[in-house]
Amino acid sequence: MPPTTIYHNDDCSKFRGALEIMQELGIPHEVRWYLADPLTEIEVAVLLRKLGMVPSQLVRKSEPLYKEHYEGNQITEAEWLVILAANPILIERPIVEAGDKAIIARPPERIFELVPPSSTNRPL
Repeated sequence: MPPTTIYHNDDCSKFRGALEIMQELGIPHEVRWYLADPLTEIEVAVLLRKLGMVPSQLVRKSEPLYKEHYEGNQITEAEWLVILAANPILIERPIVEAGDKAIIARPPERIFELVPPSSTNRPL
């Protein structure tokens, strides 16, 4: 199984749900505290490729920062990439990455699309 990374935000209940599933299934993983350790523009671009998304699709539009500064503005995909790297709070969550694939784990059970239960260390 490829290394699995979950991008962590303490305030996100969906993150906690996804992490709980991973722990219950015995999925080895790393936690990236992306608010304290923001992703670079290159890391955001790589993650977007794995997600199959463009930067504007990764924007968390419910965030006050989005509503106050970006909503209704004409912003290019290249500009969104810079904005997301500079303002990680705007990145949709939780993101789980394994090898060359990633998903937004909403709902948390989407983890099974990335790491099928049969490939985990879960006891039968």
